[in-house]
Amino acid sequence: MKRITIPKATVARLPVYLQCLESLPGQSATVSSETLANIASVTSAKVRKDLSYLGSHGVRGVGYDVEQLCLLIRKELGLTEDWPVVIVGVGNLGSALANYGGFGSSGYRVVGVYDADPSKIGRGIGGLIVRGLADLSGDVESNRVSIGIITTPASAAQEIAELLTTAGVGSILNFAPVVVRVPPTTRVRNVDLATELQILSYYSVQAR
Repeated sequence: MKRITIPKATVARLPVYLQCLESLPGQSATVSSETLANIASVTSAKVRKDLSYLGSHGVRGVGYDVEQLCLLIRKELGLTEDWPVVIVGVGNLGSALANYGGFGSSGYRVVGVYDADPSKIGRGIGGLIVRGLADLSGDVESNRVSIGIITTPASAAQEIAELLTTAGVGSILNFAPVVVRVPPTTRVRNVDLATELQILSYYSVQAR
């Protein structure tokens, strides 16, 4: 059976729905589209449309089974699998991510941390030993890594993106404040804190 292609906007909302569902009181066996919409700050029509891509349509007058819906979303997002992840750049942000304990419960397993600074190589962080960039390619292959996180300065981000893609990493989460160029087959999500703050400041100005 051909897999249904879910719109990017819907994919971006699925983690929000999952977070909302998991925040419901433990005794909540079902949830209506209206309730989920209010928590997620979207319309109920959008909730119903988004969830229909998962094959979940709810029951009129009852709503959606919370446990089943969580499972459907987690399966669609690949959260029922184990995803080995590497972090490149052991500055303040990279160190914080390496020490973050929530990855494992979400299906992500940090298997390596890397840096170009010789003074950082060999240090312990998050239960791992910081390794040099020369080790990256071999480790990616041996651990079958498909997700890489870039937390380097902007000046080094492009080089790291190329190292990751050459090693076979197909998805990159880029925290460096620069747009990296990658092959069309590589997926990149950019998390630029400065840009997000600028967007918020725009809305703050508009609210005056």
